Amino acid sequence: MVASKDIDIVIYGATGFTGKLVAEHFSQHLGNVRWAMAGRSLDKLAATRDDIGAPADTPIIVADASNPATLQAMVTQARCILTTVGPYQVYGSDLVVACAKHGTDYLDLCGEPAWMRQMIDAHSHAAKASGARIVFSCGFDSIPFDLGVLFLQTHAQKAYGAPLRSVRGRVRTMKGTFSGGTAASFRATMAAAARDPEVLTLLRDPFSLTPGFTGPKQPSGTRPKHEDDLGSWAAPFIMAPINTRNIHRSNMLLGHPYGTDFCYDEMILTGPGDAGEALAKHVTSDKSLGSDAGPKPGEGPSKAERESGHYDILFIGESASGQQLKASVTGDKDPGYGSTSKMIAQAAMCLAMERADLAGGIYTPAASMGLDLLGRLQAHAGLRFLIEN
Repeated sequence: MVASKDIDIVIYGATGFTGKLVAEHFSQHLGNVRWAMAGRSLDKLAATRDDIGAPADTPIIVADASNPATLQAMVTQARCILTTVGPYQVYGSDLVVACAKHGTDYLDLCGEPAWMRQMIDAHSHAAKASGARIVFSCGFDSIPFDLGVLFLQTHAQKAYGAPLRSVRGRVRTMKGTFSGGTAASFRATMAAAARDPEVLTLLRDPFSLTPGFTGPKQPSGTRPKHEDDLGSWAAPFIMAPINTRNIHRSNMLLGHPYGTDFCYDEMILTGPGDAGEALAKHVTSDKSLGSDAGPKPGEGPSKAERESGHYDILFIGESASGQQLKASVTGDKDPGYGSTSKMIAQAAMCLAMERADLAGGIYTPAASMGLDLLGRLQAHAGLRFLIEN
């Protein structure tokens, strides 16, 4: 990283719904950090700064995704850019280019695997050469899942001296809505797949983010099924297509500590009996995320709704010799907004302040920050990681 850069972290998209929550978290909890707010409108940035009670001297930077020169100017001032401006396949490519060129760290909330693979292929070399650490998926997709598997596998190594060959991720409870940005990203991805068969191929490949490595056939998790050991039906989980791919990439980047034969799948539990089965079938057939219903980018739940949200994810791992280990990850706010805004804020802090030794490249949260980030999330973001056996 370039020592002359005088801003530690820039929040790009600070006037959007999620970006404003991130800025508010910085204002209230990260007073010793040199941070700035960036977006398209100087007036809106100033109004947001005042609304969240940030110091009047908090720097403001005007930057617009449609004007690459403004992005270049922004990244040359900062050690790290935290961006909430999605869909990233629409608004993110030029920013990744600028960060990779100028050695500026980058974090986002991306859940768009085809675009991520395109960025990996196109810009990994430049990021390594400049020292830029580019980390995708630093929100609900995919931090609780990516770090949940790392946490479980770390304990398995201590307990058994060997990794867990398979892990099931099961969302036990979740209260809260997905963000408007997630919905917009999903629609943009489906549109890209309709235009380009190669995008569709990447979306179907569980190893699409591990170029040069393909592991064993993975469980599909695309149909309702009864989990006998949990006494519950399970349905496909909408975030599984991105979380599974990030987890396999983490395994590869870390040198395959989970094994080269590792299998992972992810579903949401819907309860026992006929009611659980009916709900599982309903979830499977639900197409609302791809429709125009639900929150739009820039919209979101009230503070009371965010505060009352939560999630609880169970991870069940099994070793090659049949030993089983369970862990859980819980969050104290709604996943799409309240928890996500705290997660990416703490990830930016961890990357900028605690991982100076990390080389440039394109990473996942687990591969770039690992247990350092896990500790931060438990201390400052309302997440809890527990072994349940």
